[in-house]
Amino acid sequence: MYTQCPDCLTVFSLDVDVLAQARGHVACGYCGLEFDAMASLAGQLPAEPFRLLPPRVASDQPPSLELAVYRPRPDPPAVAGDDAVTAATESSVDFAQMEFAPRFVREQQARAPARAHRRRRQRHPREPGERRWPWITACIVLSLLLGTQLAWIDRDTLIRNPAVGGWLRNSCKLLRCELPLVAAPQQLRLLASNVQAHPSVPGALMISASVRNQAAFAQPYPIVTIILSNARGQRVAMRRLRPREYLDDDEILQRGMAPGASTVLLFEVQDPGDKAVAFEINFE
Repeated sequence: MYTQCPDCLTVFSLDVDVLAQARGHVACGYCGLEFDAMASLAGQLPAEPFRLLPPRVASDQPPSLELAVYRPRPDPPAVAGDDAVTAATESSVDFAQMEFAPRFVREQQARAPARAHRRRRQRHPREPGERRWPWITACIVLSLLLGTQLAWIDRDTLIRNPAVGGWLRNSCKLLRCELPLVAAPQQLRLLASNVQAHPSVPGALMISASVRNQAAFAQPYPIVTIILSNARGQRVAMRRLRPREYLDDDEILQRGMAPGASTVLLFEVQDPGDKAVAFEINFE
Protein backbone atom coordinates (compact mmCIF):
# COMPACT_ATOMS: atom_id res chain seq x y z
CA MET A 1 0.00 0.00 0.00
CA TYR A 2 1.03 3.60 -0.60
CA THR A 3 0.30 6.98 1.03
CA GLN A 4 1.42 10.59 0.32
CA CYS A 5 2.53 13.42 2.56
CA PRO A 6 0.19 16.42 1.94
CA ASP A 7 3.01 18.92 2.56
CA CYS A 8 6.08 17.73 0.58
CA LEU A 9 4.04 15.29 -1.63
CA THR A 10 6.49 12.43 -0.92
CA VAL A 11 4.96 8.99 -1.61
CA PHE A 12 5.71 6.25 0.96
CA SER A 13 5.24 2.49 0.90
CA LEU A 14 3.74 1.02 4.09
CA ASP A 15 1.98 -2.08 5.36
CA VAL A 16 -0.78 -2.98 7.79
CA ASP A 17 1.56 -3.11 10.81
CA VAL A 18 2.58 0.54 10.30
CA LEU A 19 -1.05 1.65 9.95
CA ALA A 20 -2.12 -0.29 13.05
CA GLN A 21 0.52 1.30 15.34
CA ALA A 22 -1.26 4.69 15.53
CA ARG A 23 -4.54 3.92 13.72
CA GLY A 24 -3.35 5.49 10.48
CA HIS A 25 -1.66 8.52 12.03
CA VAL A 26 1.94 8.75 10.70
CA ALA A 27 4.78 11.28 10.44
CA CYS A 28 6.64 12.22 7.22
CA GLY A 29 10.28 11.13 7.32
CA TYR A 30 11.38 14.11 5.20
CA CYS A 31 9.45 17.20 6.35
CA GLY A 32 8.30 15.88 9.77
CA LEU A 33 4.58 16.64 9.18
CA GLU A 34 2.14 14.36 11.02
CA PHE A 35 -0.82 13.39 8.86
CA ASP A 36 -3.54 10.78 8.39
CA ALA A 37 -2.24 8.09 6.07
CA MET A 38 -5.76 6.79 5.43
CA ALA A 39 -6.71 9.97 3.56
CA SER A 40 -4.48 9.15 0.55
CA LEU A 41 -4.08 5.37 1.00
CA ALA A 42 -3.82 3.53 -2.34
CA GLY A 43 -3.26 -0.13 -3.18
CA GLN A 44 -1.35 0.66 -6.40
CA LEU A 45 0.40 3.68 -7.83
CA PRO A 46 -1.30 5.42 -10.77
CA ALA A 47 0.40 5.55 -14.13
CA GLU A 48 3.30 7.99 -14.35
CA PRO A 49 3.66 10.92 -14.50
CA PHE A 50 1.49 11.80 -11.46
CA ARG A 51 1.73 14.44 -8.74
CA LEU A 52 -1.01 13.61 -6.26
CA LEU A 53 -2.47 10.28 -5.21
CA PRO A 54 -6.26 10.17 -5.58
CA PRO A 55 -7.91 11.17 -2.25
CA ARG A 56 -9.98 8.59 -0.39
CA VAL A 57 -13.55 9.75 0.25
CA ALA A 58 -14.78 9.08 3.80
CA SER A 59 -18.21 7.49 4.28
CA ASP A 60 -20.60 8.01 7.17
CA GLN A 61 -21.83 4.43 7.04
CA PRO A 62 -19.32 1.66 7.78
CA PRO A 63 -18.96 -0.83 4.90
CA SER A 64 -20.34 -4.32 5.35
CA LEU A 65 -17.80 -7.14 5.05
CA GLU A 66 -19.19 -10.16 3.18
CA LEU A 67 -16.15 -12.19 2.05
CA ALA A 68 -15.23 -14.35 5.07
CA VAL A 69 -12.02 -16.37 5.06
CA TYR A 70 -12.34 -17.93 8.55
CA ARG A 71 -15.13 -18.37 11.12
CA PRO A 72 -14.58 -20.32 14.40
CA ARG A 73 -16.99 -23.08 15.30
CA PRO A 74 -19.30 -22.55 18.30
CA ASP A 75 -18.47 -24.43 21.51
CA PRO A 76 -20.53 -27.64 22.09
CA PRO A 77 -23.20 -27.38 24.85
CA ALA A 78 -22.40 -28.77 28.28
CA VAL A 79 -23.89 -32.26 29.08
CA ALA A 80 -24.63 -33.37 32.66
CA GLY A 81 -24.27 -36.85 34.25
CA ASP A 82 -23.19 -39.95 32.34
CA ASP A 83 -23.74 -38.16 29.07
CA ALA A 84 -21.09 -35.62 30.08
CA VAL A 85 -18.52 -38.40 30.71
CA THR A 86 -19.35 -40.03 27.36
CA ALA A 87 -19.06 -36.69 25.55
CA ALA A 88 -15.76 -35.93 27.27
CA THR A 89 -14.40 -39.37 26.33
CA GLU A 90 -15.47 -38.97 22.73
CA SER A 91 -14.05 -35.45 22.55
CA SER A 92 -10.65 -36.68 23.80
CA VAL A 93 -10.32 -39.08 20.83
CA ASP A 94 -8.49 -37.55 17.85
CA PHE A 95 -10.19 -38.84 14.70
CA ALA A 96 -8.06 -36.61 12.42
CA GLN A 97 -5.32 -39.25 12.07
CA MET A 98 -7.70 -42.16 11.37
CA GLU A 99 -8.42 -43.36 7.85
CA PHE A 100 -11.52 -45.27 6.81
CA ALA A 101 -11.80 -47.15 3.53
CA PRO A 102 -14.41 -49.68 2.38
CA ARG A 103 -13.39 -53.29 1.91
CA PHE A 104 -13.58 -53.18 -1.91
CA VAL A 105 -11.23 -50.15 -1.93
CA ARG A 106 -8.66 -52.03 0.14
CA GLU A 107 -8.91 -55.03 -2.20
CA GLN A 108 -8.37 -52.82 -5.27
CA GLN A 109 -5.37 -51.16 -3.64
CA ALA A 110 -3.87 -54.58 -2.88
CA ARG A 111 -4.35 -55.76 -6.48
CA ALA A 112 -3.05 -52.52 -8.08
CA PRO A 113 0.73 -53.38 -7.86
CA ALA A 114 0.14 -56.78 -9.49
CA ARG A 115 -1.86 -55.22 -12.34
CA ALA A 116 0.80 -52.51 -12.87
CA HIS A 117 3.54 -55.15 -13.03
CA ARG A 118 1.49 -57.20 -15.49
CA ARG A 119 0.98 -54.15 -17.75
CA ARG A 120 4.70 -53.38 -17.71
CA ARG A 121 5.49 -56.97 -18.71
CA GLN A 122 2.98 -56.77 -21.60
CA ARG A 123 4.39 -53.47 -22.87
CA HIS A 124 8.05 -54.47 -22.44
CA PRO A 125 8.26 -58.28 -22.67
CA ARG A 126 12.04 -58.23 -23.05
CA GLU A 127 14.60 -57.52 -20.38
CA PRO A 128 16.18 -54.02 -20.18
CA GLY A 129 19.53 -55.32 -21.38
CA GLU A 130 17.94 -56.95 -24.46
CA ARG A 131 16.27 -53.74 -25.68
CA ARG A 132 19.24 -51.49 -24.86
CA TRP A 133 21.89 -52.83 -27.23
CA PRO A 134 20.27 -51.54 -30.49
CA TRP A 135 20.32 -48.01 -29.07
CA ILE A 136 23.94 -48.40 -27.98
CA THR A 137 24.93 -49.65 -31.43
CA ALA A 138 23.08 -46.79 -33.13
CA CYS A 139 24.76 -44.24 -30.85
CA ILE A 140 28.21 -45.69 -31.60
CA VAL A 141 27.60 -45.63 -35.37
CA LEU A 142 26.28 -42.07 -35.25
CA SER A 143 29.27 -40.97 -33.14
CA LEU A 144 31.68 -42.49 -35.67
CA LEU A 145 29.87 -40.79 -38.54
CA LEU A 146 29.96 -37.45 -36.70
CA GLY A 147 33.67 -37.84 -35.96
CA THR A 148 34.38 -38.69 -39.60
CA GLN A 149 32.43 -35.64 -40.78
CA LEU A 150 34.27 -33.32 -38.37
CA ALA A 151 37.62 -34.79 -39.43
CA TRP A 152 36.79 -34.24 -43.10
CA ILE A 153 35.79 -30.62 -42.44
CA ASP A 154 39.09 -29.97 -40.61
CA ARG A 155 41.16 -32.23 -42.89
CA ASP A 156 43.68 -29.54 -43.85
CA THR A 157 44.69 -28.94 -40.23
CA LEU A 158 44.90 -32.68 -39.52
CA ILE A 159 47.09 -33.34 -42.56
CA ARG A 160 49.43 -30.47 -41.61
CA ASN A 161 49.78 -31.85 -38.08
CA PRO A 162 53.07 -33.83 -37.83
CA ALA A 163 51.68 -36.65 -35.67
CA VAL A 164 48.16 -37.01 -37.10
CA GLY A 165 49.30 -36.31 -40.67
CA GLY A 166 51.95 -39.05 -40.52
CA TRP A 167 49.40 -41.56 -39.20
CA LEU A 168 46.96 -40.60 -41.98
CA ARG A 169 49.64 -40.97 -44.68
CA ASN A 170 50.71 -44.40 -43.38
CA SER A 171 47.07 -45.52 -43.24
CA CYS A 172 46.48 -44.37 -46.81
CA LYS A 173 49.51 -46.33 -47.98
CA LEU A 174 48.04 -49.50 -46.49
CA LEU A 175 44.55 -48.77 -47.81
CA ARG A 176 45.91 -47.58 -51.20
CA CYS A 177 44.11 -44.26 -51.00
CA GLU A 178 45.29 -40.69 -51.60
CA LEU A 179 45.04 -37.76 -49.23
CA PRO A 180 43.82 -34.46 -50.68
CA LEU A 181 46.46 -31.84 -51.47
CA VAL A 182 46.89 -29.30 -48.68
CA ALA A 183 48.45 -25.90 -49.39
CA ALA A 184 51.27 -24.75 -47.11
CA PRO A 185 53.03 -21.93 -49.01
CA GLN A 186 55.09 -20.98 -45.95
CA GLN A 187 56.90 -24.32 -46.31
CA LEU A 188 57.98 -23.64 -49.91
CA ARG A 189 61.61 -22.54 -50.25
CA LEU A 190 62.96 -20.59 -53.21
CA LEU A 191 66.35 -22.15 -54.03
CA ALA A 192 67.33 -20.07 -57.06
CA SER A 193 65.81 -17.64 -59.53
CA ASN A 194 66.78 -15.96 -62.79
CA VAL A 195 65.30 -13.41 -65.19
CA GLN A 196 66.24 -12.95 -68.86
CA ALA A 197 64.79 -11.74 -72.10
CA HIS A 198 62.34 -14.15 -73.72
CA PRO A 199 64.15 -16.09 -76.45
CA SER A 200 61.22 -16.12 -78.90
CA VAL A 201 58.75 -13.42 -77.81
CA PRO A 202 59.85 -9.80 -78.20
CA GLY A 203 59.04 -7.42 -75.33
CA ALA A 204 58.71 -10.27 -72.80
CA LEU A 205 60.79 -11.68 -69.96
CA MET A 206 61.43 -15.30 -68.99
CA ILE A 207 61.69 -15.84 -65.23
CA SER A 208 62.76 -19.20 -63.80
CA ALA A 209 62.47 -20.25 -60.14
CA SER A 210 63.72 -23.41 -58.44
CA VAL A 211 61.33 -24.31 -55.59
CA ARG A 212 61.54 -27.05 -52.95
CA ASN A 213 58.58 -28.41 -50.94
CA GLN A 214 59.90 -28.73 -47.38
CA ALA A 215 56.58 -30.03 -46.01
CA ALA A 216 56.11 -33.68 -45.07
CA PHE A 217 53.07 -33.93 -47.33
CA ALA A 218 52.28 -33.19 -50.98
CA GLN A 219 50.79 -29.79 -51.67
CA PRO A 220 49.36 -28.12 -54.78
CA TYR A 221 51.37 -25.77 -56.91
CA PRO A 222 51.15 -22.29 -55.39
CA ILE A 223 49.88 -18.99 -56.66
CA VAL A 224 53.03 -17.06 -57.61
CA THR A 225 53.30 -13.27 -57.27
CA ILE A 226 56.13 -11.62 -59.26
CA ILE A 227 57.01 -8.01 -58.36
CA LEU A 228 59.42 -5.92 -60.52
CA SER A 229 61.06 -2.85 -58.93
CA ASN A 230 63.28 -0.01 -60.08
CA ALA A 231 66.63 1.08 -58.64
CA ARG A 232 64.94 3.03 -55.83
CA GLY A 233 62.94 0.01 -54.73
CA GLN A 234 59.65 1.31 -56.12
CA ARG A 235 57.27 -1.19 -57.68
CA VAL A 236 56.93 -0.77 -61.44
CA ALA A 237 55.08 -3.98 -62.34
CA MET A 238 53.39 -6.94 -60.65
CA ARG A 239 51.87 -10.16 -61.94
CA ARG A 240 49.91 -12.77 -59.99
CA LEU A 241 49.96 -16.16 -61.72
CA ARG A 242 47.73 -19.11 -60.90
CA PRO A 243 49.02 -22.69 -61.37
CA ARG A 244 47.17 -23.18 -64.70
CA GLU A 245 48.78 -20.00 -66.06
CA TYR A 246 52.31 -21.39 -65.82
CA LEU A 247 51.53 -25.17 -66.03
CA ASP A 248 49.40 -26.80 -68.72
CA ASP A 249 49.80 -30.46 -67.67
CA ASP A 250 46.70 -31.63 -65.78
CA GLU A 251 48.44 -34.76 -64.46
CA ILE A 252 51.22 -32.71 -62.87
CA LEU A 253 48.70 -30.30 -61.35
CA GLN A 254 46.67 -33.16 -59.85
CA ARG A 255 49.79 -34.86 -58.45
CA GLY A 256 51.08 -31.64 -56.86
CA MET A 257 54.51 -31.06 -55.38
CA ALA A 258 55.83 -34.17 -53.66
CA PRO A 259 57.22 -33.80 -50.10
CA GLY A 260 60.93 -32.90 -50.16
CA ALA A 261 60.98 -32.62 -53.97
CA SER A 262 62.35 -29.69 -56.00
CA THR A 263 60.93 -28.33 -59.23
CA VAL A 264 61.71 -25.52 -61.66
CA LEU A 265 58.91 -23.12 -62.54
CA LEU A 266 58.98 -20.92 -65.67
CA PHE A 267 57.03 -17.67 -65.95
CA GLU A 268 56.48 -15.43 -68.96
CA VAL A 269 55.78 -11.76 -68.15
CA GLN A 270 55.76 -8.53 -70.11
CA ASP A 271 58.99 -6.53 -70.07
CA PRO A 272 58.40 -3.18 -68.26
CA GLY A 273 61.55 -1.70 -69.83
CA ASP A 274 64.83 -0.50 -68.44
CA LYS A 275 63.19 0.75 -65.23
CA ALA A 276 62.93 -2.77 -63.79
CA VAL A 277 66.26 -3.73 -62.23
CA ALA A 278 65.10 -6.07 -59.41
CA PHE A 279 62.38 -8.66 -58.96
CA GLU A 280 60.72 -10.54 -56.07
CA ILE A 281 58.84 -13.83 -56.02
CA ASN A 282 56.23 -14.72 -53.37
CA PHE A 283 54.05 -17.80 -52.94
CA GLU A 284 50.39 -17.98 -51.82
